[in-house]
Amino acid sequence: MPTSPPDRDPRRLRSWRWFGPDDLRSFGHRSRLRQMGLAADDAEGKPVIAVLNTWSDLAQCHTHFRDRAADVKRGVWQAGGFPVEIPVLSLSEMFVKPTAMYHRNLLAMEVEEVLRSQPIDGCVLMGGCDKTVPGLLLGAISAGLPAIFLPAGPMLAGRYRDQRLGSGTDVWKFWAERQAGCLAECAWRQLEEGIARSPGTCMTMGTASTMAAVAETLGMTLPGAATIPAVHSAHARLAAACGRRIVEMVWENVTPASILGPAAFRNAIVADMALCGSTNAIVHLVALARRAGVALALDDFDRISRVVPVIANLRPAGAYLMEDFHDAGGVPALLSRLHDHLALDCPTVNGRSLGENIAGAEVLDADVIRPLDRPLDAAGGTCVLRGSLAPDGCVIKPTAADPRLLVHTGRAIVFRDYADLKARIDDPALPVTPDSVLVLQSAGPVGAPGMPEWGMLPIPQRLLAAGVRDMVRISDARMSGTSYGTCVLHVAPESAIGGPLALVRDGDLIGLDVPGRRLDLLVEDAEVTRRRAEWRAPPRRVHRGYGSLYLDEVTQAPDGCDFRFLEAGPDTPEPDIF
Repeated sequence: MPTSPPDRDPRRLRSWRWFGPDDLRSFGHRSRLRQMGLAADDAEGKPVIAVLNTWSDLAQCHTHFRDRAADVKRGVWQAGGFPVEIPVLSLSEMFVKPTAMYHRNLLAMEVEEVLRSQPIDGCVLMGGCDKTVPGLLLGAISAGLPAIFLPAGPMLAGRYRDQRLGSGTDVWKFWAERQAGCLAECAWRQLEEGIARSPGTCMTMGTASTMAAVAETLGMTLPGAATIPAVHSAHARLAAACGRRIVEMVWENVTPASILGPAAFRNAIVADMALCGSTNAIVHLVALARRAGVALALDDFDRISRVVPVIANLRPAGAYLMEDFHDAGGVPALLSRLHDHLALDCPTVNGRSLGENIAGAEVLDADVIRPLDRPLDAAGGTCVLRGSLAPDGCVIKPTAADPRLLVHTGRAIVFRDYADLKARIDDPALPVTPDSVLVLQSAGPVGAPGMPEWGMLPIPQRLLAAGVRDMVRISDARMSGTSYGTCVLHVAPESAIGGPLALVRDGDLIGLDVPGRRLDLLVEDAEVTRRRAEWRAPPRRVHRGYGSLYLDEVTQAPDGCDFRFLEAGPDTPEPDIF
């Protein structure tokens, strides 16, 4: 980070190449500014700041972003910059099918190309809904321009009668009760009206909140930004502060490359484990690290999970919601508890180190952010398993699982794809018991495609009616960060490319040993070899357009599900201006 005042010579600005020279092309650029009602010196000689806005009428988490974009632009003007709002792909976790994850890399590509192809000096990344966070950051890392992330903020707590509701987590809980016949339709409708009552992301520690906290720990947000509720006045002030700060970052040349080193990613894993964050964070962090040129592997997550306790008492693993976490001190307070696990000298976007940002942070509610000697769980926010069923690894969130199932052997009930699951899961003839292991195939990056959040397989209705609320469930899918249960996820290699998961048959014994970090198919080697010789890849589901590109280039879950051609390679040259 700079220790002396930055050089503010406008000729240093990237946008100067468009607006500064006395030539025919720059004449054209300046004249088009005038066409839009702007004076030439509105942009000439000032940092041009792209406000990348993922708002749309179908982005439920971002309904406040038109106002927040105006707040960001106000801050840019205040700091002497020139703001330009640019819409980029809006990815609603609720409405985009088959999954927003399928289009995460498309958003990343768009961000990279939007920033590179236009007269942009720096950018404010506006996102929050699950895949918008990694999509924006991936593109900004590859573009290499100064960037700051503005989280959407969590929504307010939901309400049903005398109960506080957490989006996602309580949906699964009450749906199980409805399937079991314990909840009437009238109550179900009241839940529908009360569970999501404001703009913002899920107010549990789901993927959106996890990724916001990860972004803050990485140093890509202003301190405290991850937890400010979307509708708080402080959120509008945060947006303006992001606008002011990005102008200074341009003059100081603070780029993602100057922030996102190996230690920053280790810090992010520490925060993720202490939060008992979404299992999705592993896929996104691996992809982000690779874009930044940092080697990150599943074993790094498991190693840190063994020594970092879960101290955030937040749903789905704990009791509280994001409002409570924010009021208890948010990410700075959480990190202050974890300082012995952190590299405190890592730089951040505000020009200070992580240690400086959390110095003096105070935990205001010790039941929401637990002390290290009274954790929610001594270790293991997320565990990485390997074995004959997952030679390249898989993940489980043990804190959200029934403890009795963490060491379990049971016979498989296999569903060949999601349509098969939907058709048969509640069939009275399904030979399922509480000890069965439910297995879903063809739900990974290639098989689905897009690795949807199908990993929380539903419990059969007749078992729910009998009081069963958890079973061992295994898939190559993901699950919502708001979900819970004994769900083994991200099994790799996935079944659609011939991973061992494709070879599982009804009645096979499967052994799960979370303390031993094992997941095994307990079938004779000769039988597995015979099945492998008979296996044929399923037909390709998409044959054109983005989907075809996706299937050609997507990597497996342990590699971040990024596109191979986006992960690495020489820098793209600056565009010629003729």
